[in-house]
Amino acid sequence: MTVVLSSADLTLRPWEPGDADALAALADDEELRRWTSHRVAGPQDAARWIARQKAGWESGERLSFAILVTGRVVGHIVLKRSGGGACGELGYWTGAPARGLGVAPRAVELLTAWAFDARTGAGLSRLQLIHNAGNPASCRVAQKTGYVLRSVLPPRAPHEAERHLHTRGRETVLTTIPGT
Repeated sequence: MTVVLSSADLTLRPWEPGDADALAALADDEELRRWTSHRVAGPQDAARWIARQKAGWESGERLSFAILVTGRVVGHIVLKRSGGGACGELGYWTGAPARGLGVAPRAVELLTAWAFDARTGAGLSRLQLIHNAGNPASCRVAQKTGYVLRSVLPPRAPHEAERHLHTRGRETVLTTIPGT
């Protein structure tokens, strides 16, 4: 299954082998490494990472998208599913060129709408978004897109930080478009 979602100048599409150089360039960013647990070190590592994303699509448990603005890869967003239930989890990041431009909220809202669509999308009824509690930008993205802070989760490992758990149900309707 190939899913491509778009709105104005924003496109979400599965990662492609030709994205390896762009991914490697975006991943070479200290701010991004500060908030993400996955590391990509150069184009070869990026190609392996992209191949793993394809495997996630094949299993249906990890639907990983490149975020493109006017045709240029600027970030990543993923819908994780497990156990075939009606709940999923979103994760995302944007590279330095896209930060502060409203790209992340627009991508989150686009994927959220698709995830809740029972006719053409995943048909989920609830989504959660988990981020490092020390990352205020991720909290703002969650809030702008209707994800409500439900709890603070403890660190999973000794050197990890607390995390925020935000959730959103299918019934949530936004009155404004994120990033506007």
